[in-house]
Amino acid sequence: MRSFHRKKAFRKTFVLLVATVLMVQMFATVAFAGDTLPYTGESATGEKQPTQHGYTSHDILKWEPERDKFADMFRSRVPLQERNEPFAATQANPDLPAETQMFNLAGDYGNAFMDSTAYTNKFGQYTFPYWQYVDYYSYWHGMATADVPRDLYDPELPWYERWFEFGVLNVPNPAYTNAAHKNGVKSLGVIFFSVNDRGPQTYTQMVKKDKDGNFPVADKLVEIAEYFGFDGYFFNQEEATGVKPEDIPEYKEFMKALREKGLYVQWYDSTKNDSGRLYYENEFNEANSPFLRDEEYGDVAHSIFLNYNWNRKRMEYSKAHAEELGLDPLESVFAGVEAGADRFGRHRNNLKNNLDENGDPMNSIAMLGADFTHHGLDEDLGGEDTLRRFDNDYQWMSFIRDRAWWSGPNLDPTNPGRDSEASLSDVAAQGGNWDGVAAYIAERSVINGGNFVSHFNLGRGLQYYKNGEISNTEEWSNINIQDVPVTWQWWIDTPGTELQVDYDFGTDYNAGARYDYQQIGAFEGGNSLVINGSMDAENFLRLYKTELDLHEESEFSLTYNKSSNDSSVMHVGVIFEESPNEVEKIVIPHSAEKTEGWVTQTVDLSEYAGKTVAAFGIVFDPQDNEQIDNFQVNLGEVKFTDHTVEKPDAPTGLKITKAFTDTEEMYISWDIAPYEQVKQYNVYNNGVHVGGIYDEVFYIKNMQGLSGTVSVTAVSEDGQESEPVTIPYNYEESIQGIEVTQTETGEMNVSWENPESINEQITVRLTTEYDETENVDEQAVLQNKESEVIFQNTPVNGDKFLIQIQVDEGNWVSYSDTFVDKEIASYPAESVTLDGKNVSWELPTQRDWNYLYVYEDGEPLTFQTTYSQGEKPYIIRGRTHSTELEFQTVSADSKLEFVVQDYAGNTAKTVVRTTLEDLHGDIEQYTKDGVLSNAASKQLTNTLKTAEKHYNKGKWKQAEHHLQKYISKFDGKQLDDLSEDTRNVLKGSGAYLLKKWGRGKQLS
Repeated sequence: MRSFHRKKAFRKTFVLLVATVLMVQMFATVAFAGDTLPYTGESATGEKQPTQHGYTSHDILKWEPERDKFADMFRSRVPLQERNEPFAATQANPDLPAETQMFNLAGDYGNAFMDSTAYTNKFGQYTFPYWQYVDYYSYWHGMATADVPRDLYDPELPWYERWFEFGVLNVPNPAYTNAAHKNGVKSLGVIFFSVNDRGPQTYTQMVKKDKDGNFPVADKLVEIAEYFGFDGYFFNQEEATGVKPEDIPEYKEFMKALREKGLYVQWYDSTKNDSGRLYYENEFNEANSPFLRDEEYGDVAHSIFLNYNWNRKRMEYSKAHAEELGLDPLESVFAGVEAGADRFGRHRNNLKNNLDENGDPMNSIAMLGADFTHHGLDEDLGGEDTLRRFDNDYQWMSFIRDRAWWSGPNLDPTNPGRDSEASLSDVAAQGGNWDGVAAYIAERSVINGGNFVSHFNLGRGLQYYKNGEISNTEEWSNINIQDVPVTWQWWIDTPGTELQVDYDFGTDYNAGARYDYQQIGAFEGGNSLVINGSMDAENFLRLYKTELDLHEESEFSLTYNKSSNDSSVMHVGVIFEESPNEVEKIVIPHSAEKTEGWVTQTVDLSEYAGKTVAAFGIVFDPQDNEQIDNFQVNLGEVKFTDHTVEKPDAPTGLKITKAFTDTEEMYISWDIAPYEQVKQYNVYNNGVHVGGIYDEVFYIKNMQGLSGTVSVTAVSEDGQESEPVTIPYNYEESIQGIEVTQTETGEMNVSWENPESINEQITVRLTTEYDETENVDEQAVLQNKESEVIFQNTPVNGDKFLIQIQVDEGNWVSYSDTFVDKEIASYPAESVTLDGKNVSWELPTQRDWNYLYVYEDGEPLTFQTTYSQGEKPYIIRGRTHSTELEFQTVSADSKLEFVVQDYAGNTAKTVVRTTLEDLHGDIEQYTKDGVLSNAASKQLTNTLKTAEKHYNKGKWKQAEHHLQKYISKFDGKQLDDLSEDTRNVLKGSGAYLLKKWGRGKQLS
C-alpha cells in the first residue's frame, strides 16, 4: 500500500500541499493525493472544537476512554443496518452477480493531520455519496498523535519537513462510520506500519504477549472498536525490514484474536509467509494465503487486499487457490485498484481481467484512494491554485468526477463502460480507460419495512434549509445526517431527450457550465434534487432500490417546487417485486401546476396493500405537449409511510456541559433513545438549526448569541420531528474575560470580570479533563463580588484542565487549557538492552516526549531519519528510522546516557552504562557545582569505596549489600533537595553497577 501524495515543485506563491510516499519497493507503486490543509477564516477549526488523533501501540495499550482526548465526542452510535436480499431484476445491470464485494480504502472528509472533525462549517469537505456499491469502508487518513503541538506542523513546508509523529492506528471518523452503518457498510480502522511514514514504530511493539499468553494490545483494540462503534481493522504491514520469521506465528495469532472477538480483519498483500520479507505477490497464493487460512492456526484474517500489478492469469490463480483452501474468493480475495494513482488514465490492472469466461468477477475488488475525485482535483486541473478542491466554486466538478468513477464515464449506471467519447474534459477526466464501478458491483439497498423518507441530503450545504426556508446561513458539512444516497446516479428511461439531474444547493452554488437551472436550494438539509431541460417525451428517473411493504394505511408523498409554468405532470413510478419489468404510474395530484414555493402532495397506496415495492422513482410526463422547453422541478422530499411510526417524545436530560463565551462555542448533552425509536437528533440554537446527529453529545461551533435557548428534537424513521426539549441560557449576565496564570510551583490564579448584578455568590470549579496522571476536582465559593481565586498545589505536568464559573444559580462559563508543564519522568534504564557494543532500545512511553539524546562518553550519537533526511544528533519522535532501534557504540565499556526531552523542553537523564570510576567522577563534579553537599558527597563516596573493597576481595554479597545501601540513600530525607535529574544519574549508575556485579562481571 502506498500513501498517495503527488509531489510538486515548491513555489513561493502557493502552499505545497502534498507529500510523496515511501521509497518505491519491488512491485509496489506510488499513488497520489493531496493532504487537507488547516482551514482558514470562518471555517478554521474552532479553538475548543474536538479533533481526532492517531494512536501508537503504547497509546493503545494504556487506552481508557475517559483519558483519551475527545473520545466521548467521537463515538459512532448508529448500528450497522441489515441490507436487503439481492434482487437482480431491479439492478441497473440484472446480469451482474450481487456477490462481488467492494472494499473502499479512502479518506473521509479529507486527510487532515490535526484538524479532523466530525462536522464543521465547510461546504468543500467531501461527503462520500456512493455507499450502495461498497461493503467495507476503511480510512486512509494519517493523524498526528494526541499531544503533538500544533506549531510542529507548518503546512507551507515541504512534505519531508513534518517532524512529528503519526499514529499507527487511525480510528474511523465517527460521522463516516454512522453514514456507513446507515447504508449497511462496515467501517474499519487502519493499522499501518511503514518505515518512512511511521518512523521507529514497528509491529513488534504491538504484537506482544503477556505472561498468560494473551495479547494486551489486541484486547485494547477490541475495546476501542466497541467504544467508538466500528467493525474491525485493515492491517497494512509495510515495514521495509519486513516481519521476522519467528514473529509470523504471533502476528497471525494476534489477528486471529481480533477475529474471534467478532471483528472483521483484512490483510494487505505485502508479506511473504515463509520469510516475512516485504514483497507484493499481486495474487493470492501459497506465499500469502496463510495470513487468511493457516494449517496450524486455522482462520486468521477474513480477507486480503491484493497489490495492484495483477493480470488475468493471476486472477484465475487467485480464485482457484482460494477455492482449494475452501474459501469463497468473492469473500476472501480483493483485487486491488490504485485509484488515487491511476485515476482516469490508463490502469495497469484492467478490471475486465478479473472476469471469467461468463463475464462474472472471479474475485472481489478493493480500491485505494477513490476519493481522488475530490482530493485530486487540483493536481488534475494543474496550475498553481492548490485549494480548488475545498473551494465552493469547484464542488460541481467533484460531483461529476465522482459520478464518472462510480456510475461510469457516461454518468449512467446502466451504461457504465468506458467511453473515449464521453465529455469529461471540463472536470479534468476522461472516459476511455475506466469502466465505472457500477460495471462490476451490483448496487445494494437497506430501504425496507413500511417507512422511508429522503430529502436527497448529501450531508453538506452552503446554508441549512428547514421546510424550504433558510434556517442557518452558514456553510456546513456533516455526513452524520446524509440521507441514504440515490441508488442510481442517474438512471433515466426515456424514448426522447433525457432531462438533466443535479443537486441544487441554492443561489450561492456554482453549478458549472453544464447546468442551467433556477437555483432554489433545499427543502430540508443542504440541497434538493433538481430536474430540468427540454422534455419531449416521458422521463422516468429511477431513484431508489427498495424492499418496501405496502399496507392498507400506506401512502406516498412528494414535496416539490415546480418553477416552470407548463402542463406537464409527475407520477410516482413504482416497480413491484412481483412484476419487476413494469412501472406502475400513480399520478401526483396537482403536479401540472406551477407552484409558489414548496408543496407536498400525497398519494394513497391502499389499493396496493400486500405488495412489495422493489424500486421507485418519479415519472415526468409532458402529456400532449410536443416539447416543453425550460422544464424544471425540484424534489425536496420523497416519503413512504404506513402510519405505524409514532411521533417521538421530546428528548430528555438536555444540559449545557461547557460554554466558552469568549469564543462562543458550546457543548451539550442529552439522553439518547434506541435507534429503533429515533434516527436523528436535531439541534437548534435560538431557533437556528446548528446541526444533527444520532448521539447524546454535540458541539456547537458558533453560538447564535450569548443569550437565548438551546433545543433538541428527535426525528423518527418516517421523518416526524418531536417537540423540542429546550433550556434557556444567559451569558450576557455571567462573568466574562476569564484569565488563568500558573506558577512553576503549582499556584494557579483565576480571575474574571463580574457582571453588574450578583445576589449571593460565585462558584469556581477546577477539574482535569482526559487526565493522564492526576485527577483534580476542586471548588471554591466566593462572596461579595470577588473576582479572583487561587488554587494551590495544582499539577505542573501538562495535563488538561477545565475551569467553570457560576454566578448565583446562573449558567456555568467554561475555560480550558493545559497546566504548566515542568515535570518529566526519566527514561527507564530497563528500556535499553546492552550486549557488548550492541544497544537496542524501546520507545519512551511518556505521552509528551519529543527527543531522546544518546551520549557515549559525553559525545552525542547521531541517528538516521526517515525520508532520507540525514542524521540528527538525537532520536526524534516519529521521524527516526526504525533501523536505529538497534545501534552500536564505539566501546563496550563506555559511559552511555539517555536524555529524554519533552515538548515543553523538560529533560531527564538516565545512565544505562557506566563504570565505578565514572560514578566517582559524577559525584565529584556535582559537589564542585554545589548540587551535592560535602557531607552527602563524602557519605556516598565512602559507601561506594566499601562496596568496591568487598567486590575486589570476591565478597559478592557484602559488595552488593553496600551498593544497595548506596542506592537506598537516594530515597532518604538527606538527599531530598536533589533535583530529579541528579538523583536519576547517581541512583541509576548505582543500579547499573549492581546489575553488572550481580552477573559476576569484572569491575571496571
